[in-house]
Amino acid sequence: MSASAPITQDVLTIKRQVPEDGPTNIVGLTRPALREALIAMGTPEKQAKMRVNQIWQWVYHWGVRDFAEMTNLAKDFRTKLAAHFVIEIPEVVSKTVSADGTRKYLVRIAGGHEVEVVYIPEEDRGTLCISSQVGCTLTCSFCHTGTQKLVRNLTAGEIIGQVMMARDDLGEWPEPGQGTGENGPRLLSNIVLMGMGEPLYNFENVRDAMKIAMDGEGIALSRRRITLSTSGIVPEIAKTAEEIGCQLAVSFHATTDEVRDKLVPINRKWNIAALLEALKAYPKASNSERITFEYVMLKDVNDSDEDARRLVKLIEGIPAKINLIPFNEWPGAPYERSDWARIEAFADIVYKAGYASPIRTPRGEDIMAACGQLKSATERARKSRKQIEAEAGIG
Repeated sequence: MSASAPITQDVLTIKRQVPEDGPTNIVGLTRPALREALIAMGTPEKQAKMRVNQIWQWVYHWGVRDFAEMTNLAKDFRTKLAAHFVIEIPEVVSKTVSADGTRKYLVRIAGGHEVEVVYIPEEDRGTLCISSQVGCTLTCSFCHTGTQKLVRNLTAGEIIGQVMMARDDLGEWPEPGQGTGENGPRLLSNIVLMGMGEPLYNFENVRDAMKIAMDGEGIALSRRRITLSTSGIVPEIAKTAEEIGCQLAVSFHATTDEVRDKLVPINRKWNIAALLEALKAYPKASNSERITFEYVMLKDVNDSDEDARRLVKLIEGIPAKINLIPFNEWPGAPYERSDWARIEAFADIVYKAGYASPIRTPRGEDIMAACGQLKSATERARKSRKQIEAEAGIG
C-alpha cells in the first residue's frame, strides 16, 4: 500500500473527557502553552517568560509539587497559581520488584484507566520503559498488550508523568539548595517508548512529553538517550526525526510479508517494502545514529537461517543494528521462544554480515514485566490460546 495512505486506527480512540472548569494541570504543558496559561491567569506578558522558567525548574528540575515551596516566587503569586493550576502525575497503584531488580509499576490515570511502566536497572544505565496508550490498536499476535483493546491515548502530562513518578520512587530529584545532583550517575538515564501502545498513533502528545524530558532546564535527558519504538506507521516516521529527534527502533520481527502480516498486522497497510523505503529516507539515520531493528525470536516461525540471511539483505544500505529478543511467554501465548542455540546461530549470521546483533537479556519475566508482557492488571482476563491463534491467523 502507498506510504501516503491515511492513518486510521482499527478501533475507536476514546478521548479523555477534560472538565471545562477547574484548575489546569501544569504537567505536560509545553513552554508556550504554560506561558499562555499564565497570561490568561493575569500574569503580565513581560513577566510571563521569566515565570515559565521559574515554574519549569521547580516542577521538572527539583520535582516540587506544591506551589507553596516555590520560594523564589512572591507569596501572592504562589497563591494565585494554586487557585488556577495543579501539579499532578499518575498515581502508583502497585509496584512489583523482580529478582533481577526490575521494577514494574501499575499506574492509574484520569478516568480510572491503568497502564504499566517498567524500570530496568543495569550497571551503566537505568532504563524506563513507558506507555503511550491505554491498550493498543495494533493487535500484534506475539504481544500481550495487543490482546487489550485500545481505550485512549495518553496525554502529554500522563506520559511525562510516568518519568516523574519513577524519579519519585528512585529518589532522584535533587534537593533545592543542595546542588543539582549532576556529579553522580543518573539512576534513570534512558527512556524507551516501548510500553503499552503505538507511540506514532499518539504523535503530538509523545512529542510534547519528550520535549519536556529533553529540556535542559528540567529533566534534561539527551535525545540520544530516548528511543521511540514503532511497529511501522510509515507517514509518521520522518516526523520522529524532524520534531522529536530521538533514536528510532522498529518492531520488524519478520522477513516476509506473509509472516509479518500475522505477527504485526499493520504490515497489511504499510508492508515491508514501504517501511524500508521510509527507513532508508530517515533524516537522522547514520553510522552514529543507527536504526534499531527489533526482532522477536519465535520458534519455527521466523528464526531460520534463511530468515537471518533474508533480514540482512532487506536492511542493506540502512545504518542499523539488530536487537534479537527471546520471546517472553505469557498465559495463552500462541508462540514459543526459539531455542538458545537457534538464537545464537541467527545472531551469528547477522553479525558476520556486518551488523551488531545483541541478544536482549530477558528482564523482569518473573513479574510479567519483560518485553511483550505488559497489560493493564484490570484487563488480565485471559483469552484462550485457541482464541488468540484464530485472531492471529495461525494454525
